[in-house]
Amino acid sequence: MSGDSSGLGGGASNSQSRWRRVEGLGGLTLQDTNEIQLLLRGQSVIDWHRLAYTDQAQARSLLELNCIDIDDPEDLARLEEVRLQAVRYITEVLHIRLDSRIASELPWLELPLIASGKSSSAQRQACMLLKVMHIIYHLDARELRTSLAISDNQIFSLVEESVTLMIDALRTAGVPVVEFSWSRKTKESLITKMLVKRETNAARVFDRLRFRLIVREPRDLVPALHIMLRRCIPFNYLVPGQTVNSLVDLDTLTTTGAEEGVPGAEDGAETNEFSGAGFKILNFIADLPVRVGDLLSADERQTQGRGNVVFVLAEFQVLDRRTAESNEQGENSHVQYKHRQHQHVRVRLLREPRQQ
Repeated sequence: MSGDSSGLGGGASNSQSRWRRVEGLGGLTLQDTNEIQLLLRGQSVIDWHRLAYTDQAQARSLLELNCIDIDDPEDLARLEEVRLQAVRYITEVLHIRLDSRIASELPWLELPLIASGKSSSAQRQACMLLKVMHIIYHLDARELRTSLAISDNQIFSLVEESVTLMIDALRTAGVPVVEFSWSRKTKESLITKMLVKRETNAARVFDRLRFRLIVREPRDLVPALHIMLRRCIPFNYLVPGQTVNSLVDLDTLTTTGAEEGVPGAEDGAETNEFSGAGFKILNFIADLPVRVGDLLSADERQTQGRGNVVFVLAEFQVLDRRTAESNEQGENSHVQYKHRQHQHVRVRLLREPRQQ
């Protein structure tokens, strides 16, 4: 299945003004910049030791991106359960004492703010608690996915709808979107993918669902990422080590005071060996939370005990128009890319393994 849309989005004059501020990077907060650097470097949020939120609205937005509505009693109860499990792990397994305020008393919108404060015992504990909750929430959602009789097609459709709404938001904000498309990897492509990889495990194929966004100019890339991370992609579920970035210069983000509480080393994915020498791309993987409550039966909602959110891996390709055109020329073209892949598969299937 695939879909596409093209044309430039329009918006109100104040949206255009906001876009121009972000385009010059003056509209990015410290949290915004840290999130974009996390994406571009392919890092893990578990290695962060501080957030950079300044108000409850930002904390609420973080929860909403993770499919958590704190005004919903069921979501609130789910959060309490995850918090309880995280506290139990920290205190009983790691034998680390937690202050009662952090463990159970602080309201949900306060925890990210405490984790964003100056270094202190409370700040470190809040950060630690949120990290463990992040892992438990993800594990429970993964377990839920394996137990439900819901097809990939149903869940992929929900993701595609969500990302399409994000693209609408980009255009409303005045982002110069030249082209947007999405696709699902065919079975033939999956077979090829697994035959060229060392690990022949379908669970390691991250790009079964792919979204491609082309903006007008290179300077539009970072502002586009900013809105994507605000509207659809929770930064805490970007997949570490899977970013390929040959388009955005990280030095352009250092002037805003980024990296406070964020390690600086890059941990991106290896460049695809089948790409042409001149091929350039910004490519990353996100594990997107998706609400499936409407697809659950009444019995499932009452008995499964792991919430109503599952995760779907999706690949995002973001590039500017000139780079997109260059990527379709000569050895960089998709036709040549597939040819090199198929040649590799033929050699691997028909000949003796190469000596190391």
